Amino acid sequence: MGDVRNWVENSPYANALGVQLTDLSDSGASFLLPFAESNANPGGALHGGVYASLSVIGGQTLARHVLGPETGPWHTMGFQINYLAAAINEDVHADARLLRRGKELCFVEVTSRTADGKPTGHATVAMRGRMGKPAAEMIKAPGDDGKSDPGPMGKLMSSVNFIAGRGLEVELMADSRARIKMPELEANRDLDGGHHEGAVLALLDTCGAMAAWAETGPGPFKASTAAIQAQVHKGQPTGELVSYAHVVNRDDEIFWSHVDVAERSSGDLVAQGTVFYRIVR
Repeated sequence: MGDVRNWVENSPYANALGVQLTDLSDSGASFLLPFAESNANPGGALHGGVYASLSVIGGQTLARHVLGPETGPWHTMGFQINYLAAAINEDVHADARLLRRGKELCFVEVTSRTADGKPTGHATVAMRGRMGKPAAEMIKAPGDDGKSDPGPMGKLMSSVNFIAGRGLEVELMADSRARIKMPELEANRDLDGGHHEGAVLALLDTCGAMAAWAETGPGPFKASTAAIQAQVHKGQPTGELVSYAHVVNRDDEIFWSHVDVAERSSGDLVAQGTVFYRIVR
């Protein structure tokens, strides 16, 4: 348990968020995330990337604990989260429940809530231990045409506390597309090296949302991530990461944004997924 707690609370990224492991057993784990302005959007609502991060931290915690240290390194093979309600200027509690474990696979449900019991998120996570195998040869992300145009909104993203804390920089936010880079900051790192999966999924979430905004443009709107489906292909990627997103479909207020995350230097596909984003007047 000590090694798992050390990974949770001393990974620089989880430490930057303030995640605390409050309970761990063979069947589940519990976490506390005290409110911090650094994790919030304007108005005090917890950033969607933080919920995603809590979910994969919950999945990894149980995978490491029940599968054992010899099964690592681990990565999130499959991820689905639904955003149920916003936590605003308040602490968040999360519970991870083991659904089933196998030799190298672990299936986990993670729910989050406010202190008064309001549900805020529901995720299911499929974790995989790589059993010490050599690194796989990764396919390359398709990328984009290299156009740079952050648009009127992209230039303002650094004013959002959580985005600024990740060092995210919008390179493109136009024509229903977005491209965002994330440096290998200490505050984004996993204890075992490279980028923390939570930071990777936060980048994916943000880029998918920005692609939707790149279609509507600024205006008197309200917006939020409704759900995310994603897979992490390469755990603990290194160097600068770049995410590419484009809106593949829209039905009035709902946007489906496909996102690829890659290592900029190697071009390796790190993660991919779909962000379901909602923008209403």
